Amino acid sequence: MGSRQCGGCLSCLLIPLALWSIIVNILLYFPNGQTSYASSNKLTNYVWYFEGICFSGVMTLLSIIFSALGVAFSGYCLVISALGLVQGPYCRTLDGWEYAFEGTGGRFLTDSSIWIQCLEPTHVVEWNIILFSILITLSGLQVIICLMRAGMQLSKILCGTYSVIIQPGII
Repeated sequence: MGSRQCGGCLSCLLIPLALWSIIVNILLYFPNGQTSYASSNKLTNYVWYFEGICFSGVMTLLSIIFSALGVAFSGYCLVISALGLVQGPYCRTLDGWEYAFEGTGGRFLTDSSIWIQCLEPTHVVEWNIILFSILITLSGLQVIICLMRAGMQLSKILCGTYSVIIQPGII
């Protein structure tokens, strides 16, 4: 068996090994399935080092986790920015401070003649449209990049090109 094939076999084992390390470390907190030992601090000291949870478990999956968090957080920004864009700005109208375009379903975005309903702050409609649009674009790009990154990292692990051993001089 070539070294590349062997590396592929070993890399495919990383995810299940990491998950089992987390599960086994958690089980150490509950001898015989009882919670009373953990709550009364009657466990061996080394259980509290979280070695299976953090180091053998999470640290192995960390790069994929961060990419997934990047997708989630950028996606959140994308959704909230889109909702803010569709709702329109909070501004002072002849009726007082309100969301002047809230009931329009975003139609105000294409009808600039009604933007004059917002008396204050000056140019707040344009300000919101431009900045929310920029946020939507930036967070959309981040979602795409983080998805690609997570996919590449997962394929490296599953296809065997993920190197567990750090090689000096290779960045």
